[in-house]
Amino acid sequence: MSAEPASSDHGYATPLREQRRGRRIAMTPQERDGFLAEERTCRVSTVGADGAPHISALWFVWDGTALWLNSIVKSQRWTDLTRDPRASVIVDAGHGFGDLRGVELIGQAEIVGEVPRTGAPEAAALLTEPERLFGEKYSNGTFHYDGRHAWLKLTPIKIVSWDFRKTGL
Repeated sequence: MSAEPASSDHGYATPLREQRRGRRIAMTPQERDGFLAEERTCRVSTVGADGAPHISALWFVWDGTALWLNSIVKSQRWTDLTRDPRASVIVDAGHGFGDLRGVELIGQAEIVGEVPRTGAPEAAALLTEPERLFGEKYSNGTFHYDGRHAWLKLTPIKIVSWDFRKTGL
């Protein structure tokens, strides 16, 4: 895993924190990228106004450095992240213990583009890649604007992965 810089809540770059535990079953960056390209649903954990956690399922795309979430702007998730951008996202798969694998991405979400996203050309340069990836992954190559969703970009400060298939169980 590379030590790519990520923004902190103070606006300065912080290095991507390396995984310290479970390195034996950690995915390589190539395995992680392939896994995140293949899986369709993530679970986004946010912090509510009262400090309680809120978890919701969502579609996503990974561009190799950031996780892009196309969220309904009138959702609890959106409300939580606009108030407190900290988030933890889990993408996992597998049925039996020896098949379990997944990735956790921890960081801060930032709004990119207009809210809601309607296809305004001013945001097109920033959103070309996530909208291309999203269209390919979920809708036969075309991204659709519905006037209800907008983009959140989570640049991780920490990534943890696991693949229990590596244990040989």
